[in-house]
Amino acid sequence: MSASNLDRRRFLGATATAALATVATPVIAPLAVSAAPARGRATGSAATFRWLGTSGWRIDIGETTLLIDPYLSRFKTGLFEPPFNPATALTIDTARIAEHPGTPQTILVTHTHWDHFSDVPHIAAQSGARVFGTLTAYHLGSAYGLPASQLSPVKGGEFFDFGDHTVQVIASLHSRNASYSMAYPGVRVAVPAKPETIQDLPEGDTLAYQVTPRGGPSVFFMGASDFVEHNLAGLAPDVAMIAVPASDAVHEYVPRLLAALDHPATIVPVHWDNFEVELHNPPTTTPKDKERLDLFLTAVRRAAPRSEILLPEYLTPYPFA
Repeated sequence: MSASNLDRRRFLGATATAALATVATPVIAPLAVSAAPARGRATGSAATFRWLGTSGWRIDIGETTLLIDPYLSRFKTGLFEPPFNPATALTIDTARIAEHPGTPQTILVTHTHWDHFSDVPHIAAQSGARVFGTLTAYHLGSAYGLPASQLSPVKGGEFFDFGDHTVQVIASLHSRNASYSMAYPGVRVAVPAKPETIQDLPEGDTLAYQVTPRGGPSVFFMGASDFVEHNLAGLAPDVAMIAVPASDAVHEYVPRLLAALDHPATIVPVHWDNFEVELHNPPTTTPKDKERLDLFLTAVRRAAPRSEILLPEYLTPYPFA
C-alpha cells in the first residue's frame, strides 16, 4: 500500500485527531476538576494529574513528579496530513519539552512507539529520572546513552513502593487496527544503533500502570487500546485513563475492560488528540475521529452508567480526590 493511500487508523492502530472540529458530546462531564472519592481510602497525599496529550501524563505528588509516556515534541510525520513518511527523522523540540515536564524522578513508558517514547531519553538525561519500561525500552534507552543506573526493565506484575506513592506494573497489549495488526511490531533484544527515524522505534511490547498516592486515589493508565483481562483482576482503580480504540478489532473492548477494572468512578479518555500540533485547548478532532470518540463515550455510558466521564484538556491540573 502506498503512503498516499495509507489509512492512518488501519496503519497505526491508535486513535488520534486532526485540528478540524472541536470535540462536543452531551454525555461527558464538564471540563472541571473531578471530585470522585477514593474507594475505601482516606484522602492523603496531595496529587495532581496533568494530561500532556496522546497518553502522556505529568503527576505531581507533593515534591515528587512522575511522567507517563511524555511526548511533547509532536513533530509532523504526515500521519494527520498525508502522505505519511515512516522515514521521518526523530526530532526533539527541547524548548517545548522544557516548558512542561518539571523535574521528574520517574518516567513510566507503556511502549516504545515514537509518540510515547521518543522524548523520554532527552527528558531522562536532563532530569536524571529513572525510566521504567519493557526490555525494549531498556535497550533503546541504552542506545541513547542513558546509563544502566537510570533504566529499570519491567515485565508486568511488579509492585513498587516509592514512599509517597506506589506503582503497579501490568502486562498489557497494543491496539489493533482494522487489519488486526499494528505499526512497527517487534522488540529489541539487544542494544541497537541509536534510532534515527520513527520506524526505528518498534512497539516493543506494551504495559499499563496503576499509580496510587499514599492515601489514594488509585489511577490506572493505558497507552494503547487493548488489554489482558485477567491481568486487571483486583486493581479496581478509582480513576482510569483509557485509550480510545482505533477500530472494532478488539471484541467488546469497553464493557470487558470496565468490568475487569470494576467500573472506575471516573473514566478519562486518552489518545484521541492530534499529537502533531502544539498543545492548545480545546483539543480538536476530525469528523471521523469524533465519531469514534462519541461511540466510545456512548459505550462507556452504557457499560458504566454511574461513572463520571471526564474529557481532559491539556496541562489542566486534576486532583481526582
